Amino acid sequence: MVNLLSLALNPIAFNLGPIEVHWYGIIIASGVLLAVYLATREGNKRGIKSDDIYDMILWALPAALICARLYYVVFQWSYYKDNPGEIIKIWDGGIAIYGSLIGAMIVVILFCRHRFIPVWLMLDVAAPTVLLAQSIGRWGNFMNQEAFGQATSLSFLQGLHLPPFIIHQMFISGAYRQPTFLYESLWSLLGFLVIISLRHNPHWFKRGEVFLTYVMWYSFGRFFVEGMRTDSLMLGALRVSQILSIVLFVGAICLVVYRRRNPYNPWYLEGSKLK
Repeated sequence: MVNLLSLALNPIAFNLGPIEVHWYGIIIASGVLLAVYLATREGNKRGIKSDDIYDMILWALPAALICARLYYVVFQWSYYKDNPGEIIKIWDGGIAIYGSLIGAMIVVILFCRHRFIPVWLMLDVAAPTVLLAQSIGRWGNFMNQEAFGQATSLSFLQGLHLPPFIIHQMFISGAYRQPTFLYESLWSLLGFLVIISLRHNPHWFKRGEVFLTYVMWYSFGRFFVEGMRTDSLMLGALRVSQILSIVLFVGAICLVVYRRRNPYNPWYLEGSKLK
């Protein structure tokens, strides 16, 4: 009988002396670099300098990582209060996307106001690429065998026509698991493709609506995927990410309706740096 545990992929990519370099970090870094590259290309078309995007990332990325970890630690405090040395070990996983988005958004708002760049325009430029980075980043969870769902059967996974390396990696804690990382990754990738396919159509998006479409798309999919996961952060009996998904989805719709009533809100394709 094949030892299924031996078929799991090694989460460590290589060693630099005593330092272990994890696939988790490599995958997330790759997603971020690709997102920055695509954002600078779109930013140049919309009147935002590449240097402004690079400078913003230097501030936003550390803030996103710190807030992502803090968000996770806060909702897992019952564990970390007794294991404070584990708090800094982000390479083992345990960062929350919603936490990173909150941290990054705060930096983007402050940075844009400091540089006199329209906040909504910057968010519009960045949002689709962030969705792509999220799609890529979920494969870091795959390598760590985390962000998985309820127990399922081998026949179910084979029925999804998944390649063997994914099926083997989904054998966790003695059972095959729903590949919720994959569901969210594919949903995010589809959202990225839909948004970039539509955003250059004249008179489709007012400024801010590309970003708000991203918020609606991601929060809608995350609500359902979160319901299948076994490692959800909880607030009492409720899943925190599902609560936040509902708030963000409804809030984004309300903002679109509200901002559409403003006749002076320019179209996204105008790309002007004037507020």
